[in-house]
Amino acid sequence: MTATLLLHCPDRQGIIADITGFISKNRGNIINLAQFVDHVENVFFMRLEWDLENFLIPKEKITDYFETLYAKRYDMKFKIYFGGTKPRMAIFVSKMSHCIFDLLSRYSAGEWEVEIPLIVSNHPDLEHVAKMFGIPYHVFPITKENRDEQQRAMMKLLADNDIDFIVLARYMQIIGEEMISAYPNRIINIHHSFLPAFVGAKPYQAAFERGVKIIGATSHYVTAELDAGPIICQDVVSITHKDMPQTLVNKGKDLEKIVLSRAVQKHIEHKILVYKNKTVVFN
Repeated sequence: MTATLLLHCPDRQGIIADITGFISKNRGNIINLAQFVDHVENVFFMRLEWDLENFLIPKEKITDYFETLYAKRYDMKFKIYFGGTKPRMAIFVSKMSHCIFDLLSRYSAGEWEVEIPLIVSNHPDLEHVAKMFGIPYHVFPITKENRDEQQRAMMKLLADNDIDFIVLARYMQIIGEEMISAYPNRIINIHHSFLPAFVGAKPYQAAFERGVKIIGATSHYVTAELDAGPIICQDVVSITHKDMPQTLVNKGKDLEKIVLSRAVQKHIEHKILVYKNKTVVFN
């Protein structure tokens, strides 16, 4: 079994030496270490993974030891994750199927150490996809009148199933602040990167008419400010004069599913640190 430590704190001398010394003194074997210093903010970031097989401190006491010995001294914000426990992921979807098919294909192929106990939707259209993969599908129709009531029902479903994080696989509804507060930096969204230049229902048509030469996709954590949360992953693909609106749509969908899956993988692997409204994403 392994443990993964994610932390950030004001940068100062001796942090790496102290923390690696703590691991080695207690017979831990460091498997991976990555660090970064933001010299503008003067903030130190680190991800450290170590083997617990011969570690002297019991698993359930490691967090307390680290808090007492180092977190207070260095004014650290930290989190420790333990291997052997698969995070539980809920997928939210509406009517578009490209992202959910990609997520479930990777899941069923065993690419990710994750469990998917349920899928939530505001439409019944993709229930057949859930049935193909043997995952319960829950429909919560959303209207202006029932939005708050339905969100409370969804949150109860998530809590009853011990959901750790949520992936919005082209879920075309705004997530309320109550759910965002319950899952801080644990709701992952995907959308095209035309915003704010091309808004509305037909951004690819608008981009085609403008003659763009690249299109992109952005995956980010959800915050109360719409589409403005910490960015996890982005990518672009080139466009030429030969591309028609439908080929732009097809290229955009392909890019969206790839970028979303990359973001989900980084989250599952505990390789993302959020600071203010930015992320440090370790390789």
